Amino acid sequence: MEKGKVLKSGEFLVDEVDANDIFIPEEFNEEQLMIAQTIKDFLDAELYDNLDQIDSPDLEMMKNILKKSGELGLMGISLPEEYGGFGQDFVTQMLAAETVGAGYSFSVAFMAHCGIGTLPIMYYGTEDQRRRYVTKLATGELLGAYCLTEPGAGSDANSGKTNATLSEDGTHYILNGQKMWITNAGFADVQTVFAKIDKDRVLSAFIVEKDYPGVVIAPEEKKMGIKGSSTAQIFYNDVKVPVENLLGKRGEGFRIALSILHMGRIKLGANVLGSAKKAINDSVQYANERKQFNVLISTFGAIKHKLAEQVIRTFALESANYRVSRDIDKQINKVKAEGMDKGRASVDGIAHYAVEAAILKVYGSEVLDYVVDEAVQIHGGMGYSAEMAVERGYRDSRINRIFEGTNEINRLLVVDTAMKRAMKGDFDLFGKAEELIADLEHVAETQGDDEDYFQEKMRYIRNSKRAILLVINGASQAYGRKLVYEQEVLMNLSDMITMLYVAESTLLRVQKMEALKGEAAVTIYKHIVDVLIYDAAGIIMKSGFDAVYSYAEEDQTAGLIDAIKMLTTVNGVNVKEARRAIADKLIEDNQYKF
Repeated sequence: MEKGKVLKSGEFLVDEVDANDIFIPEEFNEEQLMIAQTIKDFLDAELYDNLDQIDSPDLEMMKNILKKSGELGLMGISLPEEYGGFGQDFVTQMLAAETVGAGYSFSVAFMAHCGIGTLPIMYYGTEDQRRRYVTKLATGELLGAYCLTEPGAGSDANSGKTNATLSEDGTHYILNGQKMWITNAGFADVQTVFAKIDKDRVLSAFIVEKDYPGVVIAPEEKKMGIKGSSTAQIFYNDVKVPVENLLGKRGEGFRIALSILHMGRIKLGANVLGSAKKAINDSVQYANERKQFNVLISTFGAIKHKLAEQVIRTFALESANYRVSRDIDKQINKVKAEGMDKGRASVDGIAHYAVEAAILKVYGSEVLDYVVDEAVQIHGGMGYSAEMAVERGYRDSRINRIFEGTNEINRLLVVDTAMKRAMKGDFDLFGKAEELIADLEHVAETQGDDEDYFQEKMRYIRNSKRAILLVINGASQAYGRKLVYEQEVLMNLSDMITMLYVAESTLLRVQKMEALKGEAAVTIYKHIVDVLIYDAAGIIMKSGFDAVYSYAEEDQTAGLIDAIKMLTTVNGVNVKEARRAIADKLIEDNQYKF
């Protein structure tokens, strides 16, 4: 076991870690950076010159590029060596997901294959299933798909109607039903299909080969973006699935689906990071070439604001991504040491951090939407032209707020999962909240003697945690079990929790960077922290106000509002000069090098 404190999922709400105990991107080793460079080289060599043809769409070309990536070993990064993979840790998997995120439609097809198309069999399959399928999925000999969504079952996945019945001779399940929005449907050889056996209330999962009689692939869907990725409906008409292709136990399908969704969410947080960095590079390089009024537009304050804000949000997302990635690695190693199977250990490690996975999915997809929107704006009229990469990036981004559970569902999950973990005893959320309520007038932690930069910022973080605890406790007291129906209040709480986690992760990263590189090396990164925490305090305050005004009785409102004001008060920041300094570095480098 590695030394250092590791918080349980959601425990950051009531506790904190030392900066030395988190992982930051500045600590990537040579092997990790080499893997990332291999992926970058692959995208340069095989993808970027073919994007228009792929998006036509040309599924045969997409299939061929996917198979080339498999031959190069890129599909096996997360898989154990005994199944043809490289057995890399979760941090490295996230770096790979980030790097391939710059690949537009290819990224969607690749991640669907490597993640939801392969890992259900790796995590839940028998040894025979792993040998038959995972070894070939690892090399790209077979391509995978994940078939959960149905016309009447989207966010409510367990309401699906696809059905399986055991044959009279007991050798096959007879599968009937329909799946929709299936990524890689047009060329996937192997499908993980979710269906209910007979009249079961919960799903089971099956490994289905595309060539089984009765599997019918519908024509390709016409989509707003990610046009090069295959998306189609699949129909199952009396498909005979061998009983040995039941994945996991009967009735375990819903658990499998949820576990894989946790994984998909957290890796989407990394994937969109790569897309954001690509869009930032496109933005600054255009701004450094385009002249208006006889000067480069990168000299304009309004453009610098956009460029800096792109950087701030992307850097914050990156900080949160790799903080939780190392936590997941430690959890995986812990349960493996206790004797758990490698596949199940990975499931346990990822699912353990369900709160953070939902945070990264929501924050990451919305960061990317912001970045690509401003990328188009920086390009002006050219940004609306299909000649420019930012036009494709803008369209491709939009799906990420729907993928892996909508952002609305994930916002609800952030709060619901954190509260359930607290009630289970993972951490003392409500007890700490009650302590705060007992003395609202002195709820805020005030400045101490000789407080340095990081102590000041961490005090703001601790106070923000107290604000969130007050609002969670108050909403719970006001609504009781009916809180689950008060989605607007839950959304307020989710936004507070998300901004807290991201801001704390960024602060810890910069604090560790200073310890590694010295104070002079992190001046620009302190500008990022200054603006981020200043803005986060405003978001947390506004969301807290909205929640309190929604649930509190009139005689309670004033005291709670005053307490939130105290808890979200931070010293003013010259955000103009801070953003200009950030933008100037980006402009000078002419690419994202933070």
